[in-house]
Amino acid sequence: MEELKPLKKRHDSWKALVDGADDAQALLELAVEAGDEGQAGEIEDALRSLREQFEKLNVFELMSGEVDANGCFLSIHAGAGGTEACDWAGMLYRMYLRWAERRGFDIEVEDMLEAEAGVKSVTVKISGSFVYGSLKGESGVHRLVRISPFDANARRHTSFASVYVFPVLDDSIEVEIRPEDLRVDTYRSGGAGGQHINKTDSAVRFTHLPTGIVVACQSERSQTMNRATCMSMLRARLYEYYRQEKNKENEKFAAEKRDISFGSQIRSYVFQPYTLVKDYRTKAETGNIQAVMDGAIDMFIEEYLKSQVKV
Repeated sequence: MEELKPLKKRHDSWKALVDGADDAQALLELAVEAGDEGQAGEIEDALRSLREQFEKLNVFELMSGEVDANGCFLSIHAGAGGTEACDWAGMLYRMYLRWAERRGFDIEVEDMLEAEAGVKSVTVKISGSFVYGSLKGESGVHRLVRISPFDANARRHTSFASVYVFPVLDDSIEVEIRPEDLRVDTYRSGGAGGQHINKTDSAVRFTHLPTGIVVACQSERSQTMNRATCMSMLRARLYEYYRQEKNKENEKFAAEKRDISFGSQIRSYVFQPYTLVKDYRTKAETGNIQAVMDGAIDMFIEEYLKSQVKV
């Protein structure tokens, strides 16, 4: 039934579009037959709405990968820039939360390392239909240019943060993980304090020795539950790694392992001396940077998906 839900939703959406087109055609035929030019505005509005619906639905048809319909884990890491970069990582974290909340997706924080301003790193699990397919193009280095609120001289600063997106896998997809390839570390959970945090080593970190991939979880009170979540995250990371190996696209894999600094960004967010968000891969851009920071990133998602279609 879980597999049928997204398919039914897709079918119903296309059926509604076809029904809307039929209604618009019927209205046009009636207006022509009656010689009623007053209906022209209403027909144009209907056609404009149908075109917008078609473009949105067409984006979903671009997500046909094996795991595009799944949820995802999203990791953000502060890069070059110190306090400014941690604040930037926190701003990106808020941007993606806003995007997910607008769509009613479930969000669960799996691991977070907070900083004096913002976060040094954070990993969240976002559950919903086609979350991974929508966000997979967000992997890479994101660059911020603004007058720093942490600089008493009000100078312009450039900061960086990396984003990495990998899919939540179901049991039908097998990924082999040998016990001897794992190093398991436990440590005390971070947070505001409390008896549980102070007395138990419930947080878990897995290191996959052959690939160097590291995942961590401290969201649960139980070490057993954190281990299970870590294993799920590791399976997802390894799936993505091996998929990229198979496709010989290792240069695009593990965007978080690239230099998080100049020359490696996929997108820039400029607050001063002008406002502009520009994606260097698709050339998509907008001057409404506040809307983007509030989660309006669909334009960049759609342009990336379109750019991946092989003609």
